[in-house]
Amino acid sequence: MSWFESFVLGLVQGLTEFLPVSSSAHLRLTAAFADRPDPGAAFTAVTQIGTEAAVLIYFRKDIARIVTAWFRSLYGRSARHDPDARTGWLVIVGSVPIGVLGLLLKDAIEGPFRDLRLIATTLVMMGVVLGYADRLAARDEHGGRHRAARRRKELRDLTVRDGLVFGLCQAMALVPGVSRSGATISGGLFLGYTRESAARYSFLLAVPAVLASGVFELKDAGGASGGHTAWGPTLFATAIAFVVGYAVIAWFMRFISSKSFMPFVVYRILLGLLLFALVAAGVLSPHAGEDVS
Repeated sequence: MSWFESFVLGLVQGLTEFLPVSSSAHLRLTAAFADRPDPGAAFTAVTQIGTEAAVLIYFRKDIARIVTAWFRSLYGRSARHDPDARTGWLVIVGSVPIGVLGLLLKDAIEGPFRDLRLIATTLVMMGVVLGYADRLAARDEHGGRHRAARRRKELRDLTVRDGLVFGLCQAMALVPGVSRSGATISGGLFLGYTRESAARYSFLLAVPAVLASGVFELKDAGGASGGHTAWGPTLFATAIAFVVGYAVIAWFMRFISSKSFMPFVVYRILLGLLLFALVAAGVLSPHAGEDVS
């Protein structure tokens, strides 16, 4: 992998990690369109450490408050009723599904799940799901002709059931094209949370899973994809992903405070349909860019 390729891949990772469009799918498509080897799951996992570092810094006050409350809840019964302590426990609980399934499905994640036809399918399907969830949220927030607006839930309303649902939704993102943020935000909207609360919890929930995945894959990152990935370019891409990811978080949180997710819904569906058309026309092979070494 050249330094320019690592710059492009780091840029793509940073731009797409927090938007509900699937960073893993975009990294896979970047390789396919450039007719270059797929950077692989190991490269993706390590560069995600850069974007999660952006989450740690952007939400540092929230995270510090949650961690402090969680530690207090270990030895203080009254502290266990603190919403921040409950959030900390539920982040742990919600991280279990993706951890277990990630280990069980590791071979599929690095192989069959990277088929472009599957990615096109998940882009379209999750686009439709996100669009429907967003419409429900808008209807609750603004009401309708014959109904009053209904209060949407905040993070302080998080329950064990909701935490598990969020975790199961996050686990769906093991399939490229689903999108970690897209799946968890959709789940949160269906559960009745505000757009901002669903997105905030989505980012917080991703921290343990992504950091654990990145550390687990460190042993393979320097030689991923048959030697196409070297430590220098991988670390460079991770740094680029961090800088760009931080800027995207700041923009995204402002955007969803007053706007809907429909632009991302339209983008996902159009990209998925385009990918289907390119594969059907023979312009792209379903396995284009895959490493065959």
